[in-house]
Amino acid sequence: MRQEHFIQSHQQEWADFEQWLDARAGNPKRARADSGWRGLADEDVPAAYRRLCQHLGLARRRGYSQQLRERLQVLMQRGHAVMYRPPLPRWQRAFEFILADFPALVRAERGVMLAALGLFVLPLVLSFVAVQWQPELIHTLMRPQQVAEMEAMYAKAAEKLGRDSGTDLAMFGFYIFNNISIGLRTYASGLVAGVGPVLAIVFNGLMIGAVAGHLQAAGLGDPFWRFVCGHSAFELTAIVIAGGAGLRLGLALLVPGRRRRVDALLEDGRRGAKLCLGVFAMLLLAAFIEAFWSSIGWMPASVKYSVAALLWSVVALWLWRGGQDRDAR
Repeated sequence: MRQEHFIQSHQQEWADFEQWLDARAGNPKRARADSGWRGLADEDVPAAYRRLCQHLGLARRRGYSQQLRERLQVLMQRGHAVMYRPPLPRWQRAFEFILADFPALVRAERGVMLAALGLFVLPLVLSFVAVQWQPELIHTLMRPQQVAEMEAMYAKAAEKLGRDSGTDLAMFGFYIFNNISIGLRTYASGLVAGVGPVLAIVFNGLMIGAVAGHLQAAGLGDPFWRFVCGHSAFELTAIVIAGGAGLRLGLALLVPGRRRRVDALLEDGRRGAKLCLGVFAMLLLAAFIEAFWSSIGWMPASVKYSVAALLWSVVALWLWRGGQDRDAR
């Protein structure tokens, strides 16, 4: 085979492999620079790498030009470095997942995430306004004893905001169990014909809005907002993400598309499990902030709100920009 025909036959395949390497190296702009790039799925890479090695061997045996042999040699070495590099330490893989893979996965599921956000925010706002307008509505969601206990936790005489007893460490453990169980139940409820996540998200929004509305109407808004503003950035966002993952699981059950229902559940279930790992990390951090920072009663409101604004900005920037190179894969 003449060299020109050899290059023409395999040029696109080499270009695809090179673009995949550029994407793996964190250079998505270069990876998308060639408008003719059809893309190379990760599962097809081993076969493409073996063919590249065969092409290099053929180029050497047939005495093709040094320029062509050097190009194929460089591609082969780059591919070997990526495919056979030693695995990252577990702590580094976990850090990379939280910092980059998780926010990229959240963005990839933006449809169900936006739906979960709407299902959470709308009931929250409506219940907050409704309880402000008719305070007795709080008793449709909570018993009188629960309302009294809630008011006591935010009374001006309370030593710690948001609690009536318990050390910071003990409350840290309680918050971990409580928050993470809510998140996991919200996700797993997607198996209940897709209705479970909707009910879970709406109920959480209604309860949080009603509690906030009642405390605001009762003159306890200042301690309440000083308590929730810090950890809510991670906690509320994690609940919405868990709800979005649950909606995706429900859609796989109800609308699998061209996939078999069991295949859709397995595929979307794996994605949901990865999302739940990120939700777990967010709720763990939220529990830490809630136990050791949010409960401080003597801290001025200006400091609490400034820290809260910083935390909300960090969460928004992380989910918006984190792991952008993963978006190109």
